[in-house]
Amino acid sequence: MSAPVKKVGILTAGGLAPCLSSAIGYLIERYSKVAPEIEIICYVNGYMGLLKGESLVVTPEVRANASLLLRHGGSPIGNSRVKLTNVKDCVKRGLVKDGEDPQKVAADQLVKDGVDVLHTIGGDDTNTAAADLAKFLQHNNYQLTVVGLPKTIDNDVFPIRQSLGAWTAAEQGARYFANVVAEHNANPRMLIVHEVMGRSCGWLTAATAVAYRKLLDNMAFVPALGLSRLRKEVHGVYIPEMALDVAGEAARLRKVMDENDCVNIFVSEGACVETIIRELEAKGEEVPRDAFGHPRLDKVNVGGWFAKQFAEMLGAEKTLVQKSGYYSRAAPANAADLKLIKRCAVKAVACALKRKGGVVGEDEDRSDRLRAIEFPRIKGGKPFNLNQTWFDELLHAMGQPKGTTVETKH
Repeated sequence: MSAPVKKVGILTAGGLAPCLSSAIGYLIERYSKVAPEIEIICYVNGYMGLLKGESLVVTPEVRANASLLLRHGGSPIGNSRVKLTNVKDCVKRGLVKDGEDPQKVAADQLVKDGVDVLHTIGGDDTNTAAADLAKFLQHNNYQLTVVGLPKTIDNDVFPIRQSLGAWTAAEQGARYFANVVAEHNANPRMLIVHEVMGRSCGWLTAATAVAYRKLLDNMAFVPALGLSRLRKEVHGVYIPEMALDVAGEAARLRKVMDENDCVNIFVSEGACVETIIRELEAKGEEVPRDAFGHPRLDKVNVGGWFAKQFAEMLGAEKTLVQKSGYYSRAAPANAADLKLIKRCAVKAVACALKRKGGVVGEDEDRSDRLRAIEFPRIKGGKPFNLNQTWFDELLHAMGQPKGTTVETKH
C-alpha cells in the first residue's frame, strides 16, 4: 500500500490558457474539503521554480479565498518554458550547474520539500515533461506521484477529447475580432487577416470562426447604409491540416472583395508554416527555436505571409493583420470551461490520494471516460478532424471549396 499523501505541489507551465488560475483554485478547494490536513505549495514559474527551489505556501487565508482564482485569467504562480531533459538549455539559463541532471535536481527538490504528489497544469510540452519526470522518479525509486491536468487552447493533445481553456479561447477570439472587423470601414478594399493561435492544430481557428459567426447571428444590420453581415462575415479559414490553393482561393476571394469592398480571413499561426520556413531558410535566414525544438512562430509570421500572398491578387488597397492569441489565452475561464476544469480537478485529487499518476482528462480511446491517462500515451500535435459536420457547415457558409481540405500534412 502506498504511503498516505501529506504534501502536494502545484505548478503551471508553458503558454497561458484560460484555465490555469481556476484549476489552481479548484485543486486548493478540493483538497481543503476532502483532505484539509494535506499541505500545499505552489512552485513559482513552473519547472523553473522547481529547479530553483522557489515556492509559495498555500496558507489558510489562501484556502479561504481560493474561489477568487476562478474569476481571473493567467496564472498567479507564473509560467515558464523549461524542458527538464534539455540539459544544455537548463545549464545555459542558469537553472542547473554544468554536469547536473535537471531531472535529478527537480526530483531532489521535491524530496527536500517533502512533496508526495506533484500536480502539473500544462499542455503537451508540460505533460510530456511531467511524463519524463514521472519515468525518472519511478526508475530511481523516488516515492513521488505526478498527476497532470491538460491545458492548451490548441486542443491538440492525444488522447484527450477536450483540453482545458480551449472553449474560452475560441469565445474570446471571436469577441476580439468582433471589434477588429469594423476596421474595414477605415479604408476601401480592406483585407483583414485574423491570426489565431494553433501551432499544429486548426481546432481553435475553426472554433473561433464558428463562435464569431454565432455573434453575427445575434446582430442586426442596415444593408442599405453599408452595414451588412456580408462585410463582417468570415470569408476564408486556413489551418495546418489544409492544403492551400493560393491561386484558387485568391480568385474566389477577389469576387468577395469586388462585391463587398473587404475580405476577412482567419488563419492558424501554424498554417503553411513549413512552406514559410523553407522560404526563409532559402534566403539565408535562421528560424530560432524554443527549448522544445519548436520554431518561434513570431519569427515565422504566418499572418504576414498570408497577407502578402493575397493582397496583390485581391487588389487590396490596405491590409491589416491582427493576432488575438494573447488576448484570448489570458482570459478567465467561461462557464463551460469552469465546469470541465472542476470535474478534472476533483478527479485529479481523487487520483492523487490513491497515488495514481497520469494526466486527467476525457480519454478518447476509453469512450471519453474521465480518468488518469497513462503518461506514455500523452502526445501533442493531435490534428483537427476535418470531417466534422460543424466544420463542413462553416466551409459551406463561406463558400470555401471542400477541395482545399483534401490533403493534410499529417
